[in-house]
Amino acid sequence: MNDDDRFLRAWRFKLTLRRSPDEAGGQQPTGEANVAEQSAGGAELTDGAFQDVSGLEVELDITEQPEGGRNDGVICHVGRAKFVPLVLKRGMFHSADGQLDRQVWTWLQSIAAGTRPIPRYDGLVEVLGGNGQDVVATWEFERGVPARVRGPELNARTGEIAIEELHIAHEGLRLV
Repeated sequence: MNDDDRFLRAWRFKLTLRRSPDEAGGQQPTGEANVAEQSAGGAELTDGAFQDVSGLEVELDITEQPEGGRNDGVICHVGRAKFVPLVLKRGMFHSADGQLDRQVWTWLQSIAAGTRPIPRYDGLVEVLGGNGQDVVATWEFERGVPARVRGPELNARTGEIAIEELHIAHEGLRLV
């Protein structure tokens, strides 16, 4: 492994979105479906590259219960998992011919306009190695919806990119 692989540089995160197979709105247990296996039957929305990704975290609700006669601690009960939205910054989506892809904007606008059922997408966040090709780590998320899309602040002196920030709320996250 060379130094480039250890210190990932800008544009080393890839996002792929594919239509969730469970469009009827029912729940699918986490871990039951694999995004890669769905790609043959699911429609791909787009691919994108970003400089900054956050929200790759899971938090479990913990309830503490005192136990009678035990003064040196409490019993911890584990509850539901909470998933924070993914936040992808400074990136763009591109089509197969290399042109800017507007599908994410269209997805958000159609939901805001009342499209039902809400189209949900499963996704992969891949961390790429120094050569930009090798995948070093992959996270999968399920049933994502765009919570916020922010375009760049237009300034003729800078080479701003097409999407400054994309927030995706989702129902499950795992490192694969």
